[in-house]
Amino acid sequence: MSEAVSVVPEGQLVYGIQLPIQAKSVRTSEEWERDDSVGPAELVRAAKACDDAGFFYVAVCDHVAVPRTAAVDGGMSTTWYDPVATLSYLAAVTTRTRLMTNVYVAAYRHPLQTAKTFATLDALSGGRVILGVGAGHLQGEFDALGVPFADRGRLTSEAIDAIKLAWSDEYVNDLGQKPRPVQQPRPPIWIGGSGGPALRRVAERGDGWIPQGTMRKVMPESIEAINRRRDEVRPGASIEIGFIHEYVYVGEPSWEFPDYTVSGSDQRIIDKCNEMGAMGVSHLQMRLRARDLNEFCDQAAAFGERIGPHLSR
Repeated sequence: MSEAVSVVPEGQLVYGIQLPIQAKSVRTSEEWERDDSVGPAELVRAAKACDDAGFFYVAVCDHVAVPRTAAVDGGMSTTWYDPVATLSYLAAVTTRTRLMTNVYVAAYRHPLQTAKTFATLDALSGGRVILGVGAGHLQGEFDALGVPFADRGRLTSEAIDAIKLAWSDEYVNDLGQKPRPVQQPRPPIWIGGSGGPALRRVAERGDGWIPQGTMRKVMPESIEAINRRRDEVRPGASIEIGFIHEYVYVGEPSWEFPDYTVSGSDQRIIDKCNEMGAMGVSHLQMRLRARDLNEFCDQAAAFGERIGPHLSR
């Protein structure tokens, strides 16, 4: 097992975001994003606002084709901008934020294809890629692509190993790939998921963890499970632990939103974030409440100015 690659500065608690607009599912997007008139121009503006506000990464999700039942009955929508095309587009209009997939379903593509794609993106962006991978969950999508749904865990683990190998040298089994990634020894691979197999995959192969729906109260036991398995197979490896934060609104809102939104004084928001840092979390994925793009950009700026500088672990 290889050592983990760390990109979060030691002792810091950084913050990133899954961008709005790229995925317009009811379960993961705000109402304003789902308007058909909201598209690439607005996505660029959102990404640039986060870049300017010091967000450590901007992230996009991955679906190739959503089954009708999931879209109509499950509220998923069919709008999922291709993650690599989107991040490549955003690489040209941002300067410092890292470009992350949250998450890329590695089993859908040959590992050499994935390695080449993200090595190219890393080269084009000046070394800003974080490859977030996951096993996937839509069986109908797997079926359509001819990938065995029952084998997705094994295929994901094998893909991670093969991608690392392809990034380790120009030639693997007499097959060469250039351009090489800018980041050395390679770009980080953060692994998504919250079940037992996913946590073991993080411990055994991951540079970082992106929880998917793990509640705050469950985090300590999940972190312990990762660390326990890591110590068995990769003692001393540093794994960047993440947390998808509750929705945040910086300031006192003049409108109503669900109870699971953290708002109010700056100190209250800072304390809620740093509570996770005290658990060993090194990167927070923020979700910002907003009624339109202007408010989203204002919230991103406010978070970067008033909250971000006070985060720690």
